[in-house]
Amino acid sequence: MKARLAVPAVAALLAVLVGQLAYAACCGAGSYGCCGASAAGMSDAAGSGGSAIEGEAGADGTMTVMRTVRETIMVPEQHTCYRTVSETVYDTKTVNVTNYVRETKYRTENYTVRKPVYETHERTINYTVMVPEYETKTRTINYTVNVPHYETKTRCYTVNVPHYETKTRTINYTVMKPVYETHTKVIPYTVKKPVYETRERTINYTVMVPEYETKTRTINYTVMKPVHEQKTRTVTSYVREAVPYTKTITVKGGSWETQTYTVPGKTYTRQVQSPGSWTWDPETCKCVYTPGCCQTVTCQAPATTCCKKVWVPTCEQKEVTCTKYVCRKVCKEVPYTVCKMVPECRTKTCTYKVCKMRKECRTKTCTYKVCKYVCEQRERTCTYRTCKMVPECRTKTCTYKVCKMVPEQRTCTYKVCKMVPECRTKTCTYKVCKMRKECRSKVCTYRTCKYVCEQKCRQVPYTVCTPVCTTKEIKVPRTVCKKVPYTVTRCVPKVVCKQVPVTVCCPMPACSAGCGDGCDDTGCSGCDS
Repeated sequence: MKARLAVPAVAALLAVLVGQLAYAACCGAGSYGCCGASAAGMSDAAGSGGSAIEGEAGADGTMTVMRTVRETIMVPEQHTCYRTVSETVYDTKTVNVTNYVRETKYRTENYTVRKPVYETHERTINYTVMVPEYETKTRTINYTVNVPHYETKTRCYTVNVPHYETKTRTINYTVMKPVYETHTKVIPYTVKKPVYETRERTINYTVMVPEYETKTRTINYTVMKPVHEQKTRTVTSYVREAVPYTKTITVKGGSWETQTYTVPGKTYTRQVQSPGSWTWDPETCKCVYTPGCCQTVTCQAPATTCCKKVWVPTCEQKEVTCTKYVCRKVCKEVPYTVCKMVPECRTKTCTYKVCKMRKECRTKTCTYKVCKYVCEQRERTCTYRTCKMVPECRTKTCTYKVCKMVPEQRTCTYKVCKMVPECRTKTCTYKVCKMRKECRSKVCTYRTCKYVCEQKCRQVPYTVCTPVCTTKEIKVPRTVCKKVPYTVTRCVPKVVCKQVPVTVCCPMPACSAGCGDGCDDTGCSGCDS
């Protein structure tokens, strides 16, 4: 569709390009009879060449001409088409079906297994180790220590000392004392005593007695008799065949490389005290030392250079011979037996019994007991206690203490500490570590694997089908064809004419047939040929 539409478009484009090339020869002057023609002559020439003049020639010898250009455009059109649609309709049909009962059997099959065989190899690896070498150094550190000087002072203060005094007082109080008293009373009550009496009564009831009668009847029935018929069908099976082929695989390898990297030293903090200063104290008429403030300084240990082994992987291309299995279709004719069931009418005589139930009246005597309750009066004696609370007056003596605070003068001795700076010196011993390269070697053990083919046997189960004839209803598909309309949009090429302004070069009147005297560069640039 696209190729069919592209051919008219390319043809129209070539026609426009050819027209423009012909018109552009000699700056468009080739479409006119004479460069000095009048406006009317130019109009006639433009009409004959498919162009029209618009405006007059400018000072630079150019003028604008309207030219008719044909352009091919694609116009969409709607078309109605019909396509044939197949619809499936199912019909019900009764057929004789042979069902196959599967039976599993086993056959011996030889197959090849690739067994891995491992082999141990050794190789020597050379590597570099950074060995530390320690050097002991000593330096002297001058530092200032504040030495405490203690001064003893005394001051007086007053303390309230408690003085206790013992006193006694008498308290009168009343206590409620319980007094118990025993009483007796008679309570009458009624008891119901059961009295049993034996009685008899006659019961009439009906019993259903069965009576059997023998009868005979004839039964007509149909038996389906099997009829076997030999037929042949085409069985399609697929056989797998081995086809060798070669493919390229990528094998990963590589080697160990030694890389050196720098580990920055640890960062730690420590307290550093800045130097103090001496200040004159006018109250004590002496200089007082003010210690400097403590600051936390962050320090970093020197960096360490270490080595590590880095595995550099590589990829190699290898060709490997492989085997693929292709399924091949095999068709063969297999005979089978179709079983049809034919109905056959038969007759048999059946003997059966009929049971009828007959009513029979009977009588029986039933003995039962009747219970009656007789009221009987009885008495019982109940003993109980009564409690009364009697007030009783009592007296007790209570001893208590009274506290009074008495002021007492005391003297306190305390010490005052002053810090006096003192300069000291200490010798500090420290170690400096330098890393020295040392070459070492080690033996590395690795394993390689090779696959060895080994023949084995296995029991492969397969299924054998035994035919069993049955009847069932199936749906037979039937195809019905009908035409369905649909709309298609096609693009049809159409030629359209339009006016396009074109600027052409109009030569000077002195320039005639040849480009001789009187022509400058701008007026007759197209007449060089």
